[in-house]
Amino acid sequence: MEEPPGSLGTKTSLSLRLGQAMFSSASLLFMSVEVEFYSYTAFCYLVTIMGLVIPWSFTMAMVDGYSLFIQCPLRQPSIIVIIVVGDWVLSMLSLAAACATASSLELLLKIDGQFCAPKFCSRYELSAAMAFMSWILTGASSLSNLWILASW
Repeated sequence: MEEPPGSLGTKTSLSLRLGQAMFSSASLLFMSVEVEFYSYTAFCYLVTIMGLVIPWSFTMAMVDGYSLFIQCPLRQPSIIVIIVVGDWVLSMLSLAAACATASSLELLLKIDGQFCAPKFCSRYELSAAMAFMSWILTGASSLSNLWILASW
């Protein structure tokens, strides 16, 4: 059977997972450098979700690496279902967190900047951008694994 790009146990999947972990870590780093973020619920939500995406992505990267190392892709439907559900849940949560952060920043910047110092707002904007990039990669990996699941 032809492997779709990004399905579990492929080099593309490993690179997607490492990209997810990298962008999620960058988002968390940009948001958490200063402790001003927990004044706003949307920023706390982003930190929480990125804190969930990072271990998920690293775990899935280890599974992909192991699968590549032994050169035997994992094609058990029960494993794929768990991975697809986990990817979809984290994908939707990270999209919601990135959108909430971006909309909160837009609101804070429209109010004459008195609620958000320029150095903090630029970091928060970078954090939201990294969260969107993480969401794109998570969505791509979940769609490719859903493709595998639907082919059975």
